[in-house]
Amino acid sequence: MADGKKLVIVESPTKMRSIQSYLGDDYEVLSSVGHIRDLAGKRDIPEKDRARYGKYSIDIENGFAPYYVVSDRKTKTVAELRRALKSASELVLATDGDREGEAIAWHLLETLKPKVPVKRMVFHEITKDAIEKAVEDTRELDTSLVDAQETRRLLDRLYGWDVSPVLWRKVGSGSSGQALSAGRVQSAATRMVVDRERERMAFVSANYCSITSTADHGGAAFSIRLARIDGAPLASGRDFDDEGNLKKAVVVLDETQATSLASAIDHAGSAEVRAVEAKPGTRRPYAPFTTSTLQQEAGRKLGMTAKIAMSVAQSLYERGYITYMRTDSTSLSAQAVQAARSQAVALYGDRAVPAKPRVYASKSKNAQEAHEAIRPSGDTFRTPNQVAGQLGRDEQRMYDLIWKRTVASQMSDAKLETTTITFGLTAAEQQLEFTASGTVYTFKGFLEAYEEGSDEKRFAGDEDRNQQLPQVASGDVVAVRESEAKSHQTSPKPRYTEATLVKALEERGIGRPSTFASIIGVILDRGYVRKRGQALVPTWLAFSVVRLLERHFGALVDYDFTATLEEDLDRIARGEADRADWLHDFYFGGEGYPGLRTIVDDLGEIDARELNATRITDVATLRFGKYGPYLEITDAANPDADPRRINVPEDLAPDELTSEKAQELIDAPVAGNRVLGENPDNGKTIIVKDGRFGPYLEETEPEEPEVDTATGEVTDAPAKKTTKKKAAPKPRRASLFASMSPDTVDLDTALRLLNLPRTVGEDPESGEPITAQNGRYGPYLKKGTDSRSLETEQQIFDLTLDEALEIYKKPKYGARRAATALKDFEKEDPTSGKAVRIRDGRFGPYVTDGETNATVPRGTDVADVDFEAAVQLLADKRAKGPAKKRGAKKAPAKKAPAKKAPTKKAPAKKTTSASRSEAAKKAAATRAANKAARAAENG
Repeated sequence: MADGKKLVIVESPTKMRSIQSYLGDDYEVLSSVGHIRDLAGKRDIPEKDRARYGKYSIDIENGFAPYYVVSDRKTKTVAELRRALKSASELVLATDGDREGEAIAWHLLETLKPKVPVKRMVFHEITKDAIEKAVEDTRELDTSLVDAQETRRLLDRLYGWDVSPVLWRKVGSGSSGQALSAGRVQSAATRMVVDRERERMAFVSANYCSITSTADHGGAAFSIRLARIDGAPLASGRDFDDEGNLKKAVVVLDETQATSLASAIDHAGSAEVRAVEAKPGTRRPYAPFTTSTLQQEAGRKLGMTAKIAMSVAQSLYERGYITYMRTDSTSLSAQAVQAARSQAVALYGDRAVPAKPRVYASKSKNAQEAHEAIRPSGDTFRTPNQVAGQLGRDEQRMYDLIWKRTVASQMSDAKLETTTITFGLTAAEQQLEFTASGTVYTFKGFLEAYEEGSDEKRFAGDEDRNQQLPQVASGDVVAVRESEAKSHQTSPKPRYTEATLVKALEERGIGRPSTFASIIGVILDRGYVRKRGQALVPTWLAFSVVRLLERHFGALVDYDFTATLEEDLDRIARGEADRADWLHDFYFGGEGYPGLRTIVDDLGEIDARELNATRITDVATLRFGKYGPYLEITDAANPDADPRRINVPEDLAPDELTSEKAQELIDAPVAGNRVLGENPDNGKTIIVKDGRFGPYLEETEPEEPEVDTATGEVTDAPAKKTTKKKAAPKPRRASLFASMSPDTVDLDTALRLLNLPRTVGEDPESGEPITAQNGRYGPYLKKGTDSRSLETEQQIFDLTLDEALEIYKKPKYGARRAATALKDFEKEDPTSGKAVRIRDGRFGPYVTDGETNATVPRGTDVADVDFEAAVQLLADKRAKGPAKKRGAKKAPAKKAPAKKAPTKKAPAKKTTSASRSEAAKKAAATRAANKAARAAENG
């Protein structure tokens, strides 16, 4: 590299390549690949400083000074940046213009310690004009933005590292063993999802009926709906509260009454027009996209998760197609406004735009978001057709969405006219009043380009009634026929989807645009929420976590309190509050904050058993244990007896566990514990049982079980007092295949399972036996140390020697790869030049190019991962570098000089198995706690 070049540091390698092409040879553009350093772990702090920085790596007694270290995977990156800086004439920090980007720039400055002039460069789109303008218009580092981001980072560590350990001790972990965590925003988001499920659980449905008829006037048929009976309104879903009670005086028809009345209406045959009312209306276009509205629309219209939406948007930004995608600003630059108006006129005519450009006021006062809304980049927008061959499928769909929204935002209002017709007729000696509504757009305006999607509707009758109505006048008579009575039940509020949760978080002021996707990712990864279609369903684990937080950390999960934290971070970003003073008040108490330390120190006793219990009926209590949710059933006649446990299906949503469903589970026949018969080879009894990990077979001594001759069910024999003797060998056991049922498996099948592995035959070349067996990861063949996967479990029984030899002739893993392929892209990774595929691996689906493997994020549908998203996952994995090896080898310890044996030997200290077990448990708990603590900070 020639001396004197200006060194420009950006965050992303993709962005780096684009910007280098715009700046030319006088500049060298390198990437930090995100953050280069973070708060230290306790072991990373020198011994002399550990007392000062404590468990948080924060000196809470002296201005909350943090202790940062360069992360292991970034040491190489930092070394490369330092080498480039040595011969640079100037350093230009060109990270993103939000809080996080400003903090990354500050960390680079603190770590590299440059001796050359330093400039801060900010841009909001990656185009040649924008980059050249940014180079000419640099500024100083904004320390207020840095303070705000640093405060957020310290706050999250204090919160997570103080609250999460309480969850580990009192709630435990999910069935997957995932350690729990609490966080400033993730805990509030989890509570929102749980609160919505609580509303659904408490909801009482009400029944009502509606009547619709077909009216005909001059050959034009349209739908009319019964609205009033003898002047009183007919009940609709909105007339009932969530407890099933009426909120006002209305007529409620039962099914019999409604059917009878519908028949009487058809018998009447006609209705008279009593009133025609036409009202003009206007619809204004939607503001350009912010981060949250983009995530919502991408979810509604494109079926993308928030995380995928942000990944696709980031790819479009880094490749120069759209402006910066993390913003809560709805404003557009003058150039963007002109570009949108010009395209609207070109496509839809002069009337498509109003006389004056539209201005959208941003709702945010936040200094970090002082840039534009999300829009196509450049002074002239490229149309979706112009970029069609340059983008992948998801990028194309996303660009089309952003382009349409931006152009529509500058277009004219839509003009409409809504007509409501009222009809009257007499039937069953009652005066009935019907209505029909229709909307006609007299000028579509912005709707020519774009219409926003809508979320799920709750009430019956909410369907679109914008039908075409005939021209009628008061006094006209219309024919009435095909009257239909429909029975309805009120329904609770729908569960949150990712789109509606993002909307709710934004409305409450919880989180920021850059955090919405990660918030949802965290609560999915922790097992607090699972997805059912698009709906976010809380788990019983989430109920236990939220219950603990509400009872003992109520202020910290209060929605208004969480929103206030965000507002305070905004004040720091604007330079209106001091970072150290604010952290002192939050941690020790003051200025409206109760003090995190005070809350944690005054927790008192927490009853973990009571915390993890939800009363379902008088005898059934839902508990959450190590292996998931279960019902604990007490015997009302014998309350001192040990309670019975019944597993609750994992896919059963909390609001579906009603008292009726609980009784159904209680009354269901016990799966398993069925005697299949006697093994003729050894005389032992074979029983099918239902275990913690699924149904299995067990071979037992015949005298051990007691069998009810009437039902064939096995009961436990009474324990016999015996003298202590050597433990009996464990009984043979075998799991049932996935295709088998404990209710239908027979003795012959059981014997074949217990006798596995099956010897298929001998390899004619080596003489080694080939066996077929079932393993932890599925059916397979084994020959010595060489194993090969089978495609189905049935092959274990049916595979012949010739077929086994054919499998061994194929390359190792070849069959497995074919069997586990989920998606093959017809493109090559731009970095490795190798084909990109998605495979189903041991721990779930992953993207691979043969060199790098990247796990598909939990909760992401493989069908949603297109080529661009796959390449981004691989790039992110490469940026992280190789996984850190656990437990590096230590040098062998030097032998200590031999000591002279004492005259009298002291008795050896006895280590009991119990103490060893406790030590192992503590060690495992410590490892899990450390792992979760690191993860908790990201909440």
